[in-house]
Amino acid sequence: MDRRVDRRTVVAGMAAVGFMAVGAKAQGFGPMPSSPVALNIIDVAGNLALSQKSIDAYRQQNAKLVSRITYTKAPAPELASKLKAQQSAKRVDIDVVLTGTDGLFAGIEQQLWQELLPQYAGVLPKPEDIYDAGALKMQALAQGQGMEIAYTPSGPLFEYMPDRVKKAPKTADELLAYTRENKNRFLYARPANSGPGRTFLMGLPYLLGDKDPSDPLKGWDKTWAYLKALGENIEYYPSGTGQTMKELGDGTRDMIVSTVGWYINPRVLGIVPKEAGLFTLEGFHWVSDAMFFAVPKGVAPEKMPVVIDLLKHMLKPEQQAFAYDEGYFYPGPSVKTSTLAMAPKESQDVIKEFGWPDYDRLIGAAPLEIQLHADQLVAAFRRWDEEIGGAKRK
Repeated sequence: MDRRVDRRTVVAGMAAVGFMAVGAKAQGFGPMPSSPVALNIIDVAGNLALSQKSIDAYRQQNAKLVSRITYTKAPAPELASKLKAQQSAKRVDIDVVLTGTDGLFAGIEQQLWQELLPQYAGVLPKPEDIYDAGALKMQALAQGQGMEIAYTPSGPLFEYMPDRVKKAPKTADELLAYTRENKNRFLYARPANSGPGRTFLMGLPYLLGDKDPSDPLKGWDKTWAYLKALGENIEYYPSGTGQTMKELGDGTRDMIVSTVGWYINPRVLGIVPKEAGLFTLEGFHWVSDAMFFAVPKGVAPEKMPVVIDLLKHMLKPEQQAFAYDEGYFYPGPSVKTSTLAMAPKESQDVIKEFGWPDYDRLIGAAPLEIQLHADQLVAAFRRWDEEIGGAKRK
């Protein structure tokens, strides 16, 4: 989903001071560069909506370290091949990747990332000190090759228009029955490039009581059968979540797969009507989601002290509070001491007006699961592409 580009100017907090050369050297890497460096940051997860204010603040506070920052965006499935080509040519021009688990795991599988932990453990905060239990479990999935900068318990949730869906389904069987009675009125996006799509994919084994929710190849018999049956009533699978929101908003669809953040933000932006409803199904388990800061192999050595210092800056509680944003990845901060009270007033107002009342109740009542490990999630994506959505993708 496209974000508004007229973001408010960053209100910088206390000036952040870069590492002194001697201090940086003692922490395990070389001194800060003698002249400012340019950083190229690519976002394949929509993370800039949450973190660009913090990154821009770092540049403003550290003009002697950073001359400029260039931002680009790309679909997550394109990232690994792009990085691999640059690394093979020994011409890496991407310094930082902001990614969800999809891009992170593809990079882990192909050995594209530099190690952050324990390589820079002397500089970066300890995960167990800054993350709560859910976020810490998600950080473990990065295998030291990424650092978590945003977190949400996510979903899977289901969003609908009450004026067009008079009775929301309560079970997975009722959802399937609804789609059969209302063909092409239900939609979800390709899981490999959609947070709600992959959360739905990983949440189904819990909803259906499958044999082993952690094994998509041998333990998801009910899930794959259900997805095939559901697919008979789905017109096509969009390549991203934004299209599902647009079609719900314009009346093309009546019900879509969603998450807490995706429920809040498109309503804030007017893409989906404010009166859209949200529900869970019987047997619901949260499947957490996170976004990560990762560094490709091949980044120029003189840039690395700045890159790591930027990451350290982004993990400060007051910087993390920008991640509340307009509810896009609610709550947003991965650092447990970052609170809504630290966020800009406009973020506080948005959450008050557009938040989901059941969130606080369900976060304590429903089980909280982590996503599949990298190899299993990649395998699940491949099987979905081959058996479920390949012929119906747009």
